[in-house]
Amino acid sequence: MEVSPFLALLLLALLSLLLFFFSAGRKTSPSHAGGRSLPPSPPGFPLLGHLPLLGSLPHRALLSLAASHGPVMLLRLGRVPAVVVSSADAAREALKTRDPAFASRFRSRMTERLFYGCDMAFAPYGEHWRRARRVCVLHLLSQRCVLSFRRVREQEAAALVGRVRAAARDGAVNLSDLLISYASSVTIRAAFGDCSSYGLGGGGKVRKVFDDLEELLGSGTLGELVPWLAWVDTLTGLDAKATRTFEALDGLLEQVIADHRERRRGGQRVGDDGGQRDFVDVLLDVNEEEDEAGGLWFDTVTIKAIVMNMFVGGIDTTFASLEWAMAELINHPDEMRRLQEEIRAAVRDDDHIIEDHLNKLHYLKLVIKETLRLHPPAPLVPRETVEDAELLGYHVPARTRILVNVWAIGREPTTWERAEKFLPERFAEDADMDQYMLGQDFTLLPFGAGRRGCPGAGFAMASVELVLANLLYHFNWSLPGGASMVNMDEQGGLAVRLKKTLHLVAMPWCSE
Repeated sequence: MEVSPFLALLLLALLSLLLFFFSAGRKTSPSHAGGRSLPPSPPGFPLLGHLPLLGSLPHRALLSLAASHGPVMLLRLGRVPAVVVSSADAAREALKTRDPAFASRFRSRMTERLFYGCDMAFAPYGEHWRRARRVCVLHLLSQRCVLSFRRVREQEAAALVGRVRAAARDGAVNLSDLLISYASSVTIRAAFGDCSSYGLGGGGKVRKVFDDLEELLGSGTLGELVPWLAWVDTLTGLDAKATRTFEALDGLLEQVIADHRERRRGGQRVGDDGGQRDFVDVLLDVNEEEDEAGGLWFDTVTIKAIVMNMFVGGIDTTFASLEWAMAELINHPDEMRRLQEEIRAAVRDDDHIIEDHLNKLHYLKLVIKETLRLHPPAPLVPRETVEDAELLGYHVPARTRILVNVWAIGREPTTWERAEKFLPERFAEDADMDQYMLGQDFTLLPFGAGRRGCPGAGFAMASVELVLANLLYHFNWSLPGGASMVNMDEQGGLAVRLKKTLHLVAMPWCSE
């Protein structure tokens, strides 16, 4: 449920009481652990630590704090210590030089509840994570697997163009809704195959559930950080919402897996109509192979957890990247015209774009790369230390949460000239996406780096390139009502999105 005005006033009064006892002028003295210096830390609040400083957009607040306290900074999030990394040098040391020491992920109550405590993305470093990641990389997200879903992407991109064309007849197009429908459809078809039997065509029925899931993952629980405020999670309805969301998704996944198993018993392999096996079918293969070998670790619960990871990563990354790219291009019409000219010259006599065209589109890759620099899908990359470690000369104790602010690193003024400007040409000599998707350049980390880097980057970017090219080939775009700029305010969450829905006028373009 929504927080009532009365509750909001109650919480405000509580925070005001704490602020009354806080002396803002008090400076934090240098911290030491066994004679070793901990990272610098700004003044905090009693009991809450630095939580009130984060606000609704933590990546921005943390950049402001780093400007005063340095690229490696210690915060107290309630009772939980967290080190914030805000520079390329610090990220390189944490995610490459000392990657094994920083290789875990912290467990939260929310991820435990929503991902069964046995997924891949949020799993702590260990044997389960290694085996789960190996299955995902080899069987679900390899280059061969990504290519095998080409037909799905091309069909859904063509369907999106058709929906835009139909919506444009009635005025401005709600492009945000259409983009998330596209991202959901591609991901659901890859995960489930023929999703029509589950009532998921276009992603409409499940949209609200996935929106709730993302909101829950982005919010976390206050009681975990400040135990004496655990009652707030109940009073605001957060606990009830988490239960409802989990039950809805769990019921859907149980239905899908049971249906796949039933068809397999009849000798069928479930897949998309093009013959490609979907994620659930592949994971059931792994389950049966492990069962025959006497290893039962990869059970139904683990399959559900990994499919949930695929949903969150695939939908969020694709949708957020596309929405930010379109918003930036609307605000930079010269860059949009240049990209449209490139696309239309490359396609020429064809009436639609397929993936064969994408290798000819050099400027398209520059635009996507610049979009990822300014708007990384996940602005804060979480880690946790598995042992005592050092970072730029500071001591970081074992089991300390690490937050790598990739949003801040992408705007570091010592690295990027005119860092706040949208300038795709800055990458003119370096259009290759692989080093960024693999986390090999620590000045730009949209998908993280090291052994915990996102293995699904190739899957998401294939969807982004194809749809962006199609939208700019088939339509000329503008803002309704004579407006000249998209409002670029952000909405926080697991993936940071535009705060306001992107409504645009789409004028069909004819090549003749």
